[in-house]
Amino acid sequence: MTAPAEQHTIIKAAALDPKKPTHAALGLRKNVVDLIDAAEQASLKPNDPGGISHDLRAALATRASRLNQHAALAHHYGAMVAAEGAICDPEYKSNDNRLQAILNFSDKVTTAPRDAAADDIAELKTAGVRDADIVRLCELLAFLAFQYRVVAGLSLMEKTA
Repeated sequence: MTAPAEQHTIIKAAALDPKKPTHAALGLRKNVVDLIDAAEQASLKPNDPGGISHDLRAALATRASRLNQHAALAHHYGAMVAAEGAICDPEYKSNDNRLQAILNFSDKVTTAPRDAAADDIAELKTAGVRDADIVRLCELLAFLAFQYRVVAGLSLMEKTA
């Protein structure tokens, strides 16, 4: 089942006007929008979250959105956070080594992806993050990077339409 157009995350985040051509163009590519929604669901609320809980994923997505100065997506993901609210603040530091390693890696990949290196993965492993959870974390961060770019492109199209 697909969501009504006004409920799609990228449409809300890009603040698309239903009366403008950008919104109409997306209507011709509804399957793509639905697939992006499915990827969001798989990234944020997978059936098997492993050691990266749904709540932690939402908090990391909120934090990353704030680091990217994307208020609409920060609000969207922040609404999903139940217990990990402090993590949403990019200034938050954890006393838990595992969590702090996840935060360090997430922040670096979000703000300076070209600087991410093997040492960053080694830091995650040293802190006790399992290989499968490193993959899960990277999947989440990759989806978010994709989503930010799609929303930025749609916003630009909206402004010039």
